[in-house]
Amino acid sequence: MALSQRLEFRQSQSLVMTPQLMQAIKLLQLSNLDLSAFVEEELERNPLLERASDGSEAPVAGEPTPERAEFADSEDSGYGGDAMGEPQGSAGESFEPVQEEWMNRDLGSRTEIEQTLDAPLDNVFSEEPAEAAARTAQDAAPTAYTEWGGGASNDDSYNLEAFVAAEVTLGSHLAEQLAVAFAGSAQRIIGQYLIDLVDEAGYLPPDLGQAAERLGASPNDVEAVLAVLQKFDPPGVCARSLSECLAIQLRELNRYDPAMQALVEHLDLLAKRDIAALRKLCGVDDEDITDMIGEIRRLNPKPGLKFGSARTQTMVPDVYVRPGPDGGWHVELNSDTLPRVLVNQTYYTELSKTIRKDGDKSYFSDCLQNATWLVRALDQRARTILKVATEIVRQQDGFFTHGVAHLRPLNLKAVADAIQMHESTVSRVTANKYMATNRGSFELKYFFTASIASADGGEAHSAEAVRHHIKQLIDAEDPALILSDDTIVERLRESGIDIARRTVAKYREAMRIPSSVQRRRDKQSMLGHALSAPAAISDRSRDTQPA
Repeated sequence: MALSQRLEFRQSQSLVMTPQLMQAIKLLQLSNLDLSAFVEEELERNPLLERASDGSEAPVAGEPTPERAEFADSEDSGYGGDAMGEPQGSAGESFEPVQEEWMNRDLGSRTEIEQTLDAPLDNVFSEEPAEAAARTAQDAAPTAYTEWGGGASNDDSYNLEAFVAAEVTLGSHLAEQLAVAFAGSAQRIIGQYLIDLVDEAGYLPPDLGQAAERLGASPNDVEAVLAVLQKFDPPGVCARSLSECLAIQLRELNRYDPAMQALVEHLDLLAKRDIAALRKLCGVDDEDITDMIGEIRRLNPKPGLKFGSARTQTMVPDVYVRPGPDGGWHVELNSDTLPRVLVNQTYYTELSKTIRKDGDKSYFSDCLQNATWLVRALDQRARTILKVATEIVRQQDGFFTHGVAHLRPLNLKAVADAIQMHESTVSRVTANKYMATNRGSFELKYFFTASIASADGGEAHSAEAVRHHIKQLIDAEDPALILSDDTIVERLRESGIDIARRTVAKYREAMRIPSSVQRRRDKQSMLGHALSAPAAISDRSRDTQPA
């Protein structure tokens, strides 16, 4: 077959992913916090982009503040000003120009002043030493008080937040004790390295061999420093396991005897409620094992959490759903999560008249194009979120009216077809977005659940509604008649839900509900404690009766 070259023309359609289109897709899936950070970067980068002022924000640079504008308008008020009409000093210093004018006035010579006052100046301005000291202290007190931060201050840099006590973290609390516990620098280095490894709950990694290798110290030195760290406050900190954490606290309470040691070393049996095996290992009777378990429950398994080294970020909803006056639902966007930016066309027009270099013209043209695109992209993002949220509310009307049990099965394709968008667009819109409703705040993806077939051939059930039904059955079960997974399957089929046993087990484990065997042990144990409590109270009352 001969090879030859030829030129052909072909017409085809293709989607070109321009940088602006890629940025628009990225904006669609950003959360409100990430979007705010992105807009702040654009405001710093683009000189033609500015934040829209709603009256509650700071004034635009170059404009007078409200206080300055008020003073500038009153030219004859006696406050004084420069040639441009600007006031001298801040609002708190409005009377200083009048005082300076009085002080700068020429009062004449000493003789003229004495004739005006009809008394020598030595008699008028003389002070006793005690009075002079008192006046000096009185005059100095407000200045020192202002420096301390108390009272009213005219300084713009005065900030009340500077006097708020700093939050004490677990690391700083341990570091303060470390500085007192060790005198040698080598021990302090090892201790500080171990403190840096402590997590928020107060635990260290189980294996500290890498710590010795990195520090170039022997394992014995690391263990010696660790033994001292485990005596720090709070009790139980710097432990490598739950058993070690509880053992440290029991030693602090002088309750770590051989029986308690056996109990702490077999916490797995305590989790399984195997009281008979624990009683045999500890060598105690029923009353003692009950008291020992009560002591274990009173300990703190995570001693480091009370310091709160990490701040919890509050979830801010993107959409609000409220009941409407006509019995429907009103969907609106949260305006606080929508960045408001504007394109400064006036500034661009002024620059266009003065710019002569081609490079500068090209730069500002790109800035104008990017600013215009960003404003349109933010507006399109808000419209798309509102459209998707409105369709979700329409599809899940039963959930908002009656609750989780009426949550319908829903997928991305159903919403995309209803609003005439692509599934990928709906998926990006529902990512990292939250909706505040009359039943709580939910992520938008919460309303998209798989469908489970109906046993009688009717309408399919939502997986979330089935999970809610399983939880209701387990919460209402009789302690003497615990429901197994097979029994739950039968109950669900009686309710018209066709589900397999392995699906029930999967949903139960996802909700962190133990098996039927474990639930039987837990509920029987709770029932036994509840029955023994009145008997113990009656025994104590009989013991306190007079002979």
